[in-house]
Amino acid sequence: MEFQFCGAAGNVTGSKHYVVCNSYQFLVDCGLVQERGKSSQNWEPVIENPNKLNAVFLTHAHLDHCGLLPKLVADGFQGKIYGTPATLELARIIMLDSAHIQEEDALFKQKRHAKEGRVSPHPVRPLYRVAEVERTVKYFHPIPYSKRTQVAPGVEVVFHEAGHILGSAFIEFIISKPQIDEEKPRRILFSGDLGRANRPILRDPEFYKEDVEISNLFIESTYGNRISEPISTVDDQLAEVINRTVDRGGKVIMPVFAVERAQEMIARFAKLILQQRISATTPIFLDSPMAVEATRVFSKSYDSFDKQTLELAEHGAEALKSLHLLKTAEESKQLNKMAGPAIIMSSAGMCNAGRIKHHLANHIGNPKNSVVFLGYQAQGTLGRLILTGTSPVRILGQMYAVRAEIVLIRGISGHADQSELLAWYSAIPNHPKTTFVVHGEPAASNALAEKIREIAPETTVFVPEYKEVYVD
Repeated sequence: MEFQFCGAAGNVTGSKHYVVCNSYQFLVDCGLVQERGKSSQNWEPVIENPNKLNAVFLTHAHLDHCGLLPKLVADGFQGKIYGTPATLELARIIMLDSAHIQEEDALFKQKRHAKEGRVSPHPVRPLYRVAEVERTVKYFHPIPYSKRTQVAPGVEVVFHEAGHILGSAFIEFIISKPQIDEEKPRRILFSGDLGRANRPILRDPEFYKEDVEISNLFIESTYGNRISEPISTVDDQLAEVINRTVDRGGKVIMPVFAVERAQEMIARFAKLILQQRISATTPIFLDSPMAVEATRVFSKSYDSFDKQTLELAEHGAEALKSLHLLKTAEESKQLNKMAGPAIIMSSAGMCNAGRIKHHLANHIGNPKNSVVFLGYQAQGTLGRLILTGTSPVRILGQMYAVRAEIVLIRGISGHADQSELLAWYSAIPNHPKTTFVVHGEPAASNALAEKIREIAPETTVFVPEYKEVYVD
């Protein structure tokens, strides 16, 4: 067995793990790097000879896990792409949106450079276009949760509920006779991104309970050095920042991840309005074509909802008369001309692309307004710069002073914190022989690795570096 860590090693985004098992070669995830300082990795070959790759397995549909698939296809990949049905449906939407944004951003940058008389040292062009996305979806092959499926001779796979976003999974591989001297099948687990229990909409993440030997585990560490605030405090924090912003006549600007986070916020707004904790008359805008499309996917996925969300769905529509779903660029532009209080949700969630940049440019300089962050902001992204107090910040080629109130609601994260990651790890009946701690900034990954060594001293724990190769 050979593993190569082609992404999310030493950082959070760009998840890509390459596995060679006898003659079978596959990737687990093929994501876009979103940190500014590492974004050049997106232009590098994902792996050598992608035409020899047999398959890609997606843990979920976030851009940093699926967003480089069209480039992989453009570079020669012709294998199968596996994921849960919801993951593949959402991945199509996310990749199409990414292609549109890249095309729009490239055109905008070309015009700006021409106006400024600048010559870029690199061609200003999209990483991929819509045509490559349309080719990519032809390779999709859905696999439902819990179904043990043979994907190649001697290679089986099972997708388990990860509770991170709709369709998210941690993946189990069962490999028969991986080496001549091994009698038992080898089992490999990839955690993907693990969610938190008791969040709106989604079912809680499952624990792995098979009493078998686990050879290798890849575990995420986004919050490997942090204990998150209780989920129960989120609604209080949300109501407080909305009410004080509305009282001063300002707008609440919310960068949101278009898949799951936007839909979770809609559910939370409905709940707060029904409880009369925020005004039912304050207009709420979801300004993201991808989020609108994803919301439609969520609306037909009742079999994936938890009990509380099913109950809320019976009354939430009446409460959300002030909700407006925007798709066109013209509708988005009109928002910046609107007077009075409003809640504006727009993607991308880390402010590194898309319409949120335009809303920040128009509103971040007004002290009446608030910018409310609802999730992880990767190092080097615009969201991280704003959150850590940088002012002025560069947005769309210009510098803007940050005068709006900046708020982070920690408990709303979709990632398990250190205690939750360790609880998930500890629930595995037999500690894995080898554990790779990935998908985290170095401090977070190293902190989680030390904790795992304490609870499982017999386990070999590695924090791999980018492009490092491990042979087992």
